[in-house]
Amino acid sequence: MKAYKSLIRRVGYYALRPQPPHYPSPFRNPVLIVGSAPVSNLPEGYQSNYHLLTINGSQSVSTGWGLADPDVTFLQYRQVYGTNDNAVAVRKALKDQSTGHLYVMRWTQSRKELEDGLAAFNYSYRHLHIVNRLQRMALFKRIMGYLNTEDDLETRFSNGVTAVLYALASGARAVIITGINPASQGHIYNNLNLGRQHSQTDHDVLVALLRAGHPVYTADPDVAQSTGLPLWKADNWTLGS
Repeated sequence: MKAYKSLIRRVGYYALRPQPPHYPSPFRNPVLIVGSAPVSNLPEGYQSNYHLLTINGSQSVSTGWGLADPDVTFLQYRQVYGTNDNAVAVRKALKDQSTGHLYVMRWTQSRKELEDGLAAFNYSYRHLHIVNRLQRMALFKRIMGYLNTEDDLETRFSNGVTAVLYALASGARAVIITGINPASQGHIYNNLNLGRQHSQTDHDVLVALLRAGHPVYTADPDVAQSTGLPLWKADNWTLGS
């Protein structure tokens, strides 16, 4: 079954040649990606001209820091109508907030149903994008150089990694992650202490990006220690700009 699923997705990918999602214009300043792990840190030397990307319910973190609405937010399709505790917590965290570009992963229903679902918790956006599985595969391949058909939990990657790949595909010359810790459990916006389904893949992708020389940093000392990613310092951008 797994082999068949992989074959079908590969055939679909090469038949349709999907384009990976990317920001409308290249990112010129550092990109801060805020994930939903329990520990997050505002990067040293953060400036208001940094581009801000949030994951799932992590906008509650950036709002708590007093930052403006994100330029980009990524949601999983289940979080719009899902009834499990995590989906409910995400909607509660995002209620009455807004973003610039909203990307909803693997949505298969109508656009109208998506718009209605978002309106139900009053989450607004300037631009709404639906990203299907093949487009996610294209994004992964664009940066990583090989196709990941995400056949099972061991090979799937998180929205946090999706955001990192998106930033790099959008020309970012410095990507800072915080609250994206493959080794952690739980989420900042609830107390369920849920395990992370994509821990190993996320860790492996971050290490591979580091080894390939991509400009990915972390603001979290624990993540720097576990992945080898350099810890962001205020003079990183001065040196890299």
